Amino acid sequence: MSPKKMGRPPSKDPRQTRVEAKLTEDEIKRLKHCCEVMGTTISDVIRRGIDSIYAELGNPVNKK
Repeated sequence: MSPKKMGRPPSKDPRQTRVEAKLTEDEIKRLKHCCEVMGTTISDVIRRGIDSIYAELGNPVNKK
């Protein structure tokens, strides 16, 4: 019998790139408030913000 693999299964779309940003104390408070109200992570709030702005701009990367 082969040994079982431990850990999470591989993702179809892995997140391998890290991004850092400097924020003011007020921005951190607002970000954490969003996380608490939405019941999600900082990363997810940031991703949703990116998606929102991207949609607002009309998906400029796909226009040619």
